Amino acid sequence: MYLLYSLLLALGFALAAPWFIWKGRGDGRYLRSFRERMGRLPSSLRADGRQCIWIHAVSVGEVLAARALIGPLKRRFPAHCIVISTTTVTGQAVARNSLREAEGLFYVPFDWPRPVRKALEVLSPWLLLLVETELWPNLIHQAHRRGTRIALVNGRISPRSFARYRRIRCCFKQVLSEVDLLLMQEPSHVRRIVEMGAPPARVRALGNLKFDALEPPRAPEGLARLLSSGECDSRPIWVAGSTVGGEEECVLRAFRQVRDAVPGARLILAPRHPERFDSVPPLVEAAGLLCERRSRLGIRPWEDGEVLLLDSMGELAQVYPLASVVFVGGSLVPAGGHNVLEPAVAGKAVVVGPHMENFQEIADRFREAGALVQIASAAELAPAVLALLGDDSRRHAMGERARAVIEQNRGALQRTLEALEELAR
Repeated sequence: MYLLYSLLLALGFALAAPWFIWKGRGDGRYLRSFRERMGRLPSSLRADGRQCIWIHAVSVGEVLAARALIGPLKRRFPAHCIVISTTTVTGQAVARNSLREAEGLFYVPFDWPRPVRKALEVLSPWLLLLVETELWPNLIHQAHRRGTRIALVNGRISPRSFARYRRIRCCFKQVLSEVDLLLMQEPSHVRRIVEMGAPPARVRALGNLKFDALEPPRAPEGLARLLSSGECDSRPIWVAGSTVGGEEECVLRAFRQVRDAVPGARLILAPRHPERFDSVPPLVEAAGLLCERRSRLGIRPWEDGEVLLLDSMGELAQVYPLASVVFVGGSLVPAGGHNVLEPAVAGKAVVVGPHMENFQEIADRFREAGALVQIASAAELAPAVLALLGDDSRRHAMGERARAVIEQNRGALQRTLEALEELAR
């Protein structure tokens, strides 16, 4: 099974390589990380010779979940160093800025036996923590063969992923049998991973680490001055965060309607993926609006551009406190949605589209508490935003309820640490 999987992965890599080379032709982002992705990790990752805890967090969402773990893990296991791997460029950038307690950061090797073995030889991890849905067969198999303890933390299996996994259940049953603990977010995820073949005795529902990782954000004074100063202080700001392809056009059409009703309204547009930063300004201009880039704001504030493109890394959470209303993207088109927790902990009224499959439990929890507006289509976006902008008391009450939901759902961190301690016995 592992041989067939490796061959199929190699075929997929060969087919996709030209596309990645083309996408990274300007900044060389993929070529720069190629050495690490082939398992050639710097020996400095374990320069002191200590055993390590290796946390793999594929991208931004997983990095934010891992953030809650690092400090407590260092205190529980002081004899071990902690290293972090990511898959995506954006995940690497966020990890570099927010996981500074980790002793090492690198790109995860391609999931072929040789790169994985080379990485394991450098790191010699005592414990491998896979965050959310990072079920890489060769990584799990090779780590298990070395005697590394393995745990899936903050695990989740979305309905869409479950449908794919279930078709190859016979293969994944073997992979999951080599994982020591599968610590899932919700009972629904427990049911799915057990149906995929996980040993039931090793699976638990402990809650979502992302609630424990949250701290109320503050916009830095310099950023706040750039985005709202002088006579513009009272003008409402709509933040459309983590948008994906096909959504910016919908947001821009809605913003024209919002601006017609509220002439002072401004929009901050934050695409999810940095490679799309350059494709958004033409969309703004095609909608008949002016576009200003965050990267071009210097000592002068944002004054002339009605739409601000947030073409920076790691600032979206810091922008949310300045928002009047937030739309969280990935939800107007069938992309599965994105996490609403960062604007929620900032106490903001949040609007999402109909496609929240990847975060369904969280969306349901907030909606049931009256802390989230979920619309059925793009046509409802402008009316939803206008209704919130026109009702200060409702908007503020939604923000307070959102904060309350977060406080009520903390606690997964302590339960996760206690479960991981069992592996050290």
